[in-house]
Amino acid sequence: MSIADAALLVIDVQKGFDSEVWGRRNNPDCEANIARLVRAWQQRGRPVIYVHHDSVKPGSPLAKGTLGNEYKDVLSADADLHISKVVHSAFYGTPDLKGWLDDHRIPAVAITGITTDHCCETTARMAGDLGLDTYFILDATHTFDRQHPDGPTITADDVAAATAASLHTEFATVLSTDDTLTLLDG
Repeated sequence: MSIADAALLVIDVQKGFDSEVWGRRNNPDCEANIARLVRAWQQRGRPVIYVHHDSVKPGSPLAKGTLGNEYKDVLSADADLHISKVVHSAFYGTPDLKGWLDDHRIPAVAITGITTDHCCETTARMAGDLGLDTYFILDATHTFDRQHPDGPTITADDVAAATAASLHTEFATVLSTDDTLTLLDG
């Protein structure tokens, strides 16, 4: 199998992540890279799946019915499947992602979206454990600075690097957008 067999998962690319409540983010090219990947998948007739977080936490910038709950403008093209979720993993959403992949005989997923270390990483770990060939396109994700329980701030770049190191070869193959596009054409 190869990345050309994968469905593209676009996770939680929602306007609410532009809110200041999240703090400083990394990777300002994330959304542009996602747009490039969506175009590439659609041009090849491969499935694109949008995953949407409908937060049930009071006051969340991602709460259903708010402007923050809407997809960012970069996702103007329609998807083959829309999944709604209230937890981190896209595999716990509606409709059932694994069932849809199985029904369509899709053996692999390529993961993009927000945030690198929460919903994207959780989905990647589950995909790997479910036996899917999993590709994690690191520069088509972004995250935010995190506060360590002992006090120091861990930069978003360091959080993303730790996610990549943790996932690579154990749960997923970590790639860049450029490498992914090259592999699609190969």
